[in-house]
Amino acid sequence: MHPELIQRLIRLLLILFFAAALILTGYYVSGILYPFIAGAIIALAINPLVGFLAYRFKMNRALAVIFSIFVLLGVLVLLLTLLIQEMMTGFAYIAHELPAYIQELVFYFENSFKTNVLPLYHDLLSIYSKLGTDQQETVMDNIEKIGDSITTNFTSITQTIINSVSLMIVSLPTFLTVFIFSLLAAFFISKDWYRLTGFLTAIFPDKLTLTVKTVYIELRKALFGFLKAQLTLISITACIVLVGLLILRIDYAVTISVLIGAIDLLPYLGTGAVFLPWIAYCFLTGNYTLTIGLSILYGIVVIQRQIMEPKLLSKTIGLDPLATLVALFAGFQLFGFVGLIIGPVILVIIRALYEAKFFHEIYQFIIKPIHK
Repeated sequence: MHPELIQRLIRLLLILFFAAALILTGYYVSGILYPFIAGAIIALAINPLVGFLAYRFKMNRALAVIFSIFVLLGVLVLLLTLLIQEMMTGFAYIAHELPAYIQELVFYFENSFKTNVLPLYHDLLSIYSKLGTDQQETVMDNIEKIGDSITTNFTSITQTIINSVSLMIVSLPTFLTVFIFSLLAAFFISKDWYRLTGFLTAIFPDKLTLTVKTVYIELRKALFGFLKAQLTLISITACIVLVGLLILRIDYAVTISVLIGAIDLLPYLGTGAVFLPWIAYCFLTGNYTLTIGLSILYGIVVIQRQIMEPKLLSKTIGLDPLATLVALFAGFQLFGFVGLIIGPVILVIIRALYEAKFFHEIYQFIIKPIHK
Protein backbone atom coordinates (compact mmCIF):
# COMPACT_ATOMS: atom_id res chain seq x y z
CA MET A 1 0.00 0.00 0.00
CA HIS A 2 1.21 3.51 -0.81
CA PRO A 3 2.73 5.32 2.25
CA GLU A 4 0.45 8.33 1.73
CA LEU A 5 -2.66 6.14 1.82
CA ILE A 6 -1.40 4.51 5.02
CA GLN A 7 -0.92 7.95 6.59
CA ARG A 8 -4.45 8.99 5.60
CA LEU A 9 -5.90 5.78 7.00
CA ILE A 10 -4.05 6.30 10.29
CA ARG A 11 -5.36 9.89 10.55
CA LEU A 12 -8.90 8.70 9.83
CA LEU A 13 -8.66 6.00 12.50
CA LEU A 14 -7.28 8.54 14.98
CA ILE A 15 -10.19 10.89 14.33
CA LEU A 16 -12.72 8.05 14.72
CA PHE A 17 -11.01 6.92 17.93
CA PHE A 18 -11.04 10.41 19.48
CA ALA A 19 -14.67 10.96 18.38
CA ALA A 20 -15.76 7.65 19.97
CA ALA A 21 -13.78 8.44 23.14
CA LEU A 22 -15.36 11.91 23.31
CA ILE A 23 -18.89 10.51 22.89
CA LEU A 24 -18.37 7.78 25.50
CA THR A 25 -16.78 10.24 27.93
CA GLY A 26 -19.62 12.70 27.42
CA TYR A 27 -22.18 9.96 27.97
CA TYR A 28 -20.48 8.78 31.17
CA VAL A 29 -19.91 12.29 32.54
CA SER A 30 -23.48 13.39 31.74
CA GLY A 31 -24.80 10.48 33.80
CA ILE A 32 -22.89 11.79 36.82
CA LEU A 33 -22.95 15.57 36.39
CA TYR A 34 -26.41 15.98 34.85
CA PRO A 35 -27.55 18.52 37.53
CA PHE A 36 -24.72 20.83 36.44
CA ILE A 37 -25.60 20.30 32.78
CA ALA A 38 -29.17 21.30 33.66
CA GLY A 39 -27.72 24.28 35.55
CA ALA A 40 -25.75 25.33 32.47
CA ILE A 41 -28.93 25.15 30.36
CA ILE A 42 -30.78 27.27 32.94
CA ALA A 43 -27.89 29.75 32.92
CA LEU A 44 -28.08 29.98 29.13
CA ALA A 45 -31.83 30.60 29.37
CA ILE A 46 -31.61 33.41 31.93
CA ASN A 47 -28.43 35.06 30.58
CA PRO A 48 -30.30 37.52 28.30
CA LEU A 49 -32.39 38.78 31.24
CA VAL A 50 -29.31 38.88 33.51
CA GLY A 51 -27.39 40.92 30.91
CA PHE A 52 -30.35 43.28 30.44
CA LEU A 53 -30.70 43.92 34.18
CA ALA A 54 -26.96 44.38 34.68
CA TYR A 55 -26.61 46.77 31.72
CA ARG A 56 -29.88 48.71 31.85
CA PHE A 57 -30.36 49.04 35.61
CA LYS A 58 -26.68 48.80 36.65
CA MET A 59 -27.61 45.88 38.89
CA ASN A 60 -24.94 43.72 40.49
CA ARG A 61 -24.63 40.57 38.37
CA ALA A 62 -25.10 38.19 41.31
CA LEU A 63 -28.28 40.06 42.29
CA ALA A 64 -29.44 40.05 38.67
CA VAL A 65 -28.91 36.26 38.49
CA ILE A 66 -30.92 35.71 41.69
CA PHE A 67 -33.72 37.93 40.39
CA SER A 68 -33.73 36.14 37.02
CA ILE A 69 -33.92 32.70 38.68
CA PHE A 70 -36.88 33.86 40.76
CA VAL A 71 -38.54 35.20 37.61
CA LEU A 72 -38.01 31.85 35.91
CA LEU A 73 -39.40 29.97 38.90
CA GLY A 74 -42.34 32.39 39.07
CA VAL A 75 -43.19 31.79 35.41
CA LEU A 76 -42.99 28.01 35.89
CA VAL A 77 -45.15 28.16 39.02
CA LEU A 78 -47.67 30.41 37.24
CA LEU A 79 -47.93 28.07 34.26
CA LEU A 80 -48.23 25.05 36.56
CA THR A 81 -50.90 26.82 38.64
CA LEU A 82 -52.93 27.72 35.54
CA LEU A 83 -52.64 24.15 34.26
CA ILE A 84 -53.72 22.69 37.62
CA GLN A 85 -56.59 25.17 37.82
CA GLU A 86 -57.83 24.18 34.38
CA MET A 87 -57.45 20.50 35.24
CA MET A 88 -59.36 20.95 38.51
CA THR A 89 -62.16 22.68 36.62
CA GLY A 90 -62.27 19.80 34.18
CA PHE A 91 -62.16 17.22 36.99
CA ALA A 92 -64.99 19.02 38.81
CA TYR A 93 -67.07 18.85 35.64
CA ILE A 94 -66.21 15.16 35.20
CA ALA A 95 -67.06 14.42 38.85
CA HIS A 96 -70.44 16.13 38.39
CA GLU A 97 -71.29 14.38 35.13
CA LEU A 98 -69.58 11.02 35.70
CA PRO A 99 -72.38 9.31 37.72
CA ALA A 100 -74.85 9.88 34.89
CA TYR A 101 -72.34 8.57 32.33
CA ILE A 102 -71.62 5.49 34.46
CA GLN A 103 -75.34 4.81 34.89
CA GLU A 104 -75.80 5.11 31.13
CA LEU A 105 -72.91 2.70 30.50
CA VAL A 106 -74.29 0.20 33.04
CA PHE A 107 -77.69 0.36 31.35
CA TYR A 108 -76.03 -0.22 27.96
CA PHE A 109 -74.04 -3.24 29.21
CA GLU A 110 -77.15 -4.68 30.88
CA ASN A 111 -79.08 -4.49 27.63
CA SER A 112 -76.13 -5.90 25.68
CA PHE A 113 -75.84 -8.78 28.14
CA LYS A 114 -79.54 -9.61 27.89
CA THR A 115 -79.83 -9.29 24.12
CA ASN A 116 -76.42 -10.55 22.96
CA VAL A 117 -74.32 -12.29 25.62
CA LEU A 118 -77.02 -14.40 27.31
CA PRO A 119 -78.41 -15.97 24.08
CA LEU A 120 -74.84 -16.62 22.90
CA TYR A 121 -74.07 -18.28 26.24
CA HIS A 122 -77.05 -20.61 25.89
CA ASP A 123 -76.06 -21.47 22.32
CA LEU A 124 -72.49 -22.26 23.38
CA LEU A 125 -73.73 -24.30 26.33
CA SER A 126 -75.96 -26.31 23.98
CA ILE A 127 -73.04 -26.93 21.61
CA TYR A 128 -70.78 -27.86 24.55
CA SER A 129 -73.26 -30.43 25.87
CA LYS A 130 -73.23 -32.20 22.51
CA LEU A 131 -69.44 -32.62 22.50
CA GLY A 132 -67.66 -35.76 23.60
CA THR A 133 -65.85 -36.07 26.95
CA ASP A 134 -62.38 -35.48 25.45
CA GLN A 135 -63.56 -32.45 23.51
CA GLN A 136 -65.21 -30.98 26.61
CA GLU A 137 -61.97 -31.40 28.58
CA THR A 138 -60.02 -29.69 25.77
CA VAL A 139 -62.44 -26.75 25.79
CA MET A 140 -62.22 -26.42 29.57
CA ASP A 141 -58.41 -26.56 29.46
CA ASN A 142 -58.32 -23.78 26.87
CA ILE A 143 -60.74 -21.67 28.91
CA GLU A 144 -58.57 -22.14 32.00
CA LYS A 145 -55.46 -21.14 30.03
CA ILE A 146 -57.17 -17.99 28.75
CA GLY A 147 -58.31 -17.15 32.30
CA ASP A 148 -54.81 -17.69 33.68
CA SER A 149 -53.34 -15.50 30.91
CA ILE A 150 -55.80 -12.69 31.60
CA THR A 151 -55.13 -12.91 35.35
CA THR A 152 -51.37 -12.86 34.81
CA ASN A 153 -51.51 -9.87 32.45
CA PHE A 154 -53.84 -7.93 34.74
CA THR A 155 -51.60 -8.66 37.74
CA SER A 156 -48.53 -7.59 35.76
CA ILE A 157 -50.15 -4.32 34.65
CA THR A 158 -51.34 -3.57 38.20
CA GLN A 159 -47.90 -4.33 39.61
CA THR A 160 -46.25 -2.10 37.02
CA ILE A 161 -48.56 0.80 37.91
CA ILE A 162 -47.93 0.32 41.64
CA ASN A 163 -44.17 0.14 41.09
CA SER A 164 -44.24 3.29 38.94
CA VAL A 165 -46.16 5.24 41.58
CA SER A 166 -43.84 3.95 44.31
CA LEU A 167 -40.80 4.89 42.23
CA MET A 168 -42.15 8.42 41.73
CA ILE A 169 -42.69 8.83 45.47
CA VAL A 170 -39.27 7.44 46.33
CA SER A 171 -37.60 9.59 43.64
CA LEU A 172 -39.15 12.84 44.92
CA PRO A 173 -36.33 13.63 47.42
CA THR A 174 -33.75 12.86 44.72
CA PHE A 175 -35.58 15.15 42.29
CA LEU A 176 -35.64 17.98 44.83
CA THR A 177 -31.93 17.51 45.53
CA VAL A 178 -31.07 17.55 41.81
CA PHE A 179 -33.30 20.61 41.33
CA ILE A 180 -31.54 22.53 44.12
CA PHE A 181 -28.09 21.60 42.77
CA SER A 182 -29.18 22.67 39.28
CA LEU A 183 -30.31 26.08 40.56
CA LEU A 184 -27.07 26.54 42.50
CA ALA A 185 -25.05 25.55 39.44
CA ALA A 186 -27.07 27.96 37.30
CA PHE A 187 -26.35 30.77 39.79
CA PHE A 188 -22.58 30.27 39.84
CA ILE A 189 -22.30 29.66 36.08
CA SER A 190 -24.35 32.73 35.18
CA LYS A 191 -22.64 34.92 37.80
CA ASP A 192 -19.16 34.03 36.52
CA TRP A 193 -20.23 33.68 32.88
CA TYR A 194 -17.68 36.06 31.37
CA ARG A 195 -14.84 34.75 33.53
CA LEU A 196 -15.64 31.13 32.56
CA THR A 197 -16.01 31.90 28.84
CA GLY A 198 -12.82 33.97 28.90
CA PHE A 199 -10.95 31.12 30.57
CA LEU A 200 -12.20 28.56 28.05
CA THR A 201 -11.41 30.89 25.14
CA ALA A 202 -7.85 31.36 26.41
CA ILE A 203 -7.02 27.65 26.77
CA PHE A 204 -8.51 26.41 23.49
CA PRO A 205 -7.33 27.17 19.93
CA ASP A 206 -9.04 29.95 17.99
CA LYS A 207 -10.52 27.56 15.40
CA LEU A 208 -12.05 25.35 18.07
CA THR A 209 -13.38 28.42 19.91
CA LEU A 210 -14.98 29.70 16.70
CA THR A 211 -16.54 26.30 16.05
CA VAL A 212 -17.94 26.07 19.59
CA LYS A 213 -19.38 29.61 19.33
CA THR A 214 -21.04 28.75 16.02
CA VAL A 215 -22.54 25.57 17.47
CA TYR A 216 -23.70 27.48 20.56
CA ILE A 217 -25.41 30.18 18.49
CA GLU A 218 -27.12 27.58 16.29
CA LEU A 219 -28.22 25.51 19.28
CA ARG A 220 -29.61 28.55 21.06
CA LYS A 221 -31.48 29.50 17.93
CA ALA A 222 -32.72 25.92 17.56
CA LEU A 223 -33.81 25.68 21.21
CA PHE A 224 -35.92 28.82 21.11
CA GLY A 225 -37.16 27.81 17.68
CA PHE A 226 -38.18 24.39 18.97
CA LEU A 227 -40.02 25.91 21.96
CA LYS A 228 -41.73 28.40 19.66
CA ALA A 229 -42.74 25.62 17.27
CA GLN A 230 -44.15 23.46 20.09
CA LEU A 231 -46.10 26.37 21.57
CA THR A 232 -47.44 27.18 18.11
CA LEU A 233 -48.48 23.55 17.55
CA ILE A 234 -50.19 23.38 20.94
CA SER A 235 -52.00 26.65 20.24
CA ILE A 236 -53.15 25.44 16.82
CA THR A 237 -54.36 22.15 18.33
CA ALA A 238 -56.24 23.95 21.11
CA CYS A 239 -57.87 26.36 18.63
CA ILE A 240 -58.95 23.55 16.27
CA VAL A 241 -60.36 21.55 19.18
CA LEU A 242 -62.14 24.64 20.55
CA VAL A 243 -63.81 25.38 17.21
CA GLY A 244 -64.76 21.72 16.77
CA LEU A 245 -66.22 21.42 20.27
CA LEU A 246 -68.19 24.64 19.84
CA ILE A 247 -69.63 23.30 16.57
CA LEU A 248 -70.53 20.05 18.35
CA ARG A 249 -72.03 22.11 21.21
CA ILE A 250 -69.94 20.52 23.97
CA ASP A 251 -70.06 22.10 27.43
CA TYR A 252 -66.85 23.59 28.87
CA ALA A 253 -65.31 23.67 25.39
CA VAL A 254 -62.63 26.18 26.42
CA THR A 255 -61.44 24.10 29.40
CA ILE A 256 -61.42 20.87 27.41
CA SER A 257 -59.53 22.47 24.49
CA VAL A 258 -56.87 23.87 26.84
CA LEU A 259 -56.44 20.46 28.49
CA ILE A 260 -56.20 18.70 25.13
CA GLY A 261 -53.66 21.28 23.94
CA ALA A 262 -51.49 20.57 27.00
CA ILE A 263 -51.95 16.80 26.67
CA ASP A 264 -50.78 17.11 23.05
CA LEU A 265 -47.23 16.93 24.45
CA LEU A 266 -47.77 13.43 25.85
CA PRO A 267 -45.62 10.73 24.21
CA TYR A 268 -47.18 8.32 21.71
CA LEU A 269 -50.86 9.07 22.43
CA GLY A 270 -51.01 12.86 22.67
CA THR A 271 -54.55 14.08 22.02
CA GLY A 272 -55.60 10.46 21.57
CA ALA A 273 -55.41 10.05 25.37
CA VAL A 274 -58.60 12.15 25.51
CA PHE A 275 -60.25 11.59 22.14
CA LEU A 276 -60.02 7.78 21.90
CA PRO A 277 -61.82 6.99 25.22
CA TRP A 278 -64.32 9.77 24.51
CA ILE A 279 -65.09 8.39 21.03
CA ALA A 280 -65.38 4.83 22.40
CA TYR A 281 -67.79 5.99 25.10
CA CYS A 282 -70.00 7.86 22.63
CA PHE A 283 -70.08 4.81 20.35
CA LEU A 284 -70.99 2.41 23.17
CA THR A 285 -73.76 4.67 24.43
CA GLY A 286 -75.28 4.98 20.96
CA ASN A 287 -74.46 8.66 20.42
CA TYR A 288 -73.31 8.08 16.85
CA THR A 289 -73.57 11.72 15.79
CA LEU A 290 -71.07 12.81 18.45
CA THR A 291 -68.93 9.73 17.68
CA ILE A 292 -68.61 10.77 14.03
CA GLY A 293 -68.01 14.41 14.96
CA LEU A 294 -65.27 13.63 17.49
CA SER A 295 -63.65 11.14 15.08
CA ILE A 296 -63.50 13.78 12.34
CA LEU A 297 -62.13 16.36 14.80
CA TYR A 298 -59.49 13.92 16.06
CA GLY A 299 -58.48 13.08 12.49
CA ILE A 300 -58.09 16.79 11.66
CA VAL A 301 -55.94 17.34 14.77
CA VAL A 302 -53.67 14.38 14.00
CA ILE A 303 -53.27 15.29 10.32
CA GLN A 304 -52.49 18.95 11.00
CA ARG A 305 -49.94 17.92 13.64
CA GLN A 306 -48.16 15.57 11.24
CA ILE A 307 -48.16 18.16 8.45
CA MET A 308 -47.35 21.27 10.48
CA GLU A 309 -44.65 19.90 12.82
CA PRO A 310 -41.92 19.35 10.19
CA LYS A 311 -42.74 22.66 8.49
CA LEU A 312 -42.74 24.69 11.71
CA LEU A 313 -39.56 23.04 12.99
CA SER A 314 -37.80 23.61 9.68
CA LYS A 315 -38.92 27.25 9.63
CA THR A 316 -38.15 28.15 13.26
CA ILE A 317 -34.94 26.11 13.53
CA GLY A 318 -33.82 26.90 9.98
CA LEU A 319 -33.49 23.36 8.65
CA ASP A 320 -34.60 21.78 5.41
CA PRO A 321 -38.12 20.27 5.81
CA LEU A 322 -37.09 16.88 4.42
CA ALA A 323 -33.98 16.77 6.63
CA THR A 324 -36.11 17.74 9.64
CA LEU A 325 -38.63 14.99 8.85
CA VAL A 326 -35.83 12.43 8.57
CA ALA A 327 -34.28 13.64 11.85
CA LEU A 328 -37.64 13.40 13.64
CA PHE A 329 -38.33 9.88 12.38
CA ALA A 330 -34.79 8.61 13.00
CA GLY A 331 -34.71 10.15 16.48
CA PHE A 332 -38.09 8.60 17.33
CA GLN A 333 -36.97 5.17 16.10
CA LEU A 334 -33.70 5.30 18.05
CA PHE A 335 -34.67 7.06 21.28
CA GLY A 336 -38.47 6.99 21.44
CA PHE A 337 -40.37 10.17 22.25
CA VAL A 338 -37.24 11.95 23.50
CA GLY A 339 -35.76 11.32 20.05
CA LEU A 340 -38.21 13.89 18.64
CA ILE A 341 -36.01 16.43 20.43
CA ILE A 342 -32.65 14.67 20.11
CA GLY A 343 -32.97 14.13 16.34
CA PRO A 344 -33.35 17.83 15.37
CA VAL A 345 -30.70 18.83 17.94
CA ILE A 346 -28.16 16.45 16.36
CA LEU A 347 -29.09 17.80 12.93
CA VAL A 348 -28.55 21.38 14.17
CA ILE A 349 -25.12 20.42 15.59
CA ILE A 350 -24.13 18.80 12.28
CA ARG A 351 -25.22 21.87 10.34
CA ALA A 352 -23.41 24.22 12.75
CA LEU A 353 -20.22 22.15 12.43
CA TYR A 354 -20.57 22.26 8.67
CA GLU A 355 -20.99 26.04 8.62
CA ALA A 356 -17.97 26.40 10.90
CA LYS A 357 -16.01 24.32 8.33
CA PHE A 358 -15.30 21.69 10.95
CA PHE A 359 -15.74 18.80 8.51
CA HIS A 360 -13.63 20.67 5.96
CA GLU A 361 -10.79 20.92 8.48
CA ILE A 362 -11.03 17.19 9.23
CA TYR A 363 -10.99 16.36 5.54
CA GLN A 364 -7.95 18.56 4.97
CA PHE A 365 -6.21 16.92 7.93
CA ILE A 366 -6.89 13.43 6.53
CA ILE A 367 -5.72 14.14 2.97
CA LYS A 368 -2.78 16.32 4.07
CA PRO A 369 0.20 15.21 1.97
CA ILE A 370 3.35 13.79 3.55
CA HIS A 371 6.16 16.33 3.86
CA LYS A 372 9.44 14.90 2.53
